[in-house]
Amino acid sequence: MGIVDKIIRSLIALIVMVLFYFKVISGTLGVVLLVIAGVFLLTSFVSFCPLYKIFGFNTCPATKAE
Repeated sequence: MGIVDKIIRSLIALIVMVLFYFKVISGTLGVVLLVIAGVFLLTSFVSFCPLYKIFGFNTCPATKAE
């Protein structure tokens, strides 16, 4: 997972958490979005997304072999 992907995931999670805290989103939708935000944070911290592996995505820049 690339650094840009990690930043985007963290920002989305932070926005969802703030919206939930200020009750802009609530109820079942709020809880579902909060869980997804938690997954986004977890995957950005561990630098691994299982869905990326399943679908063959890679956002990490290629390393040069020297």
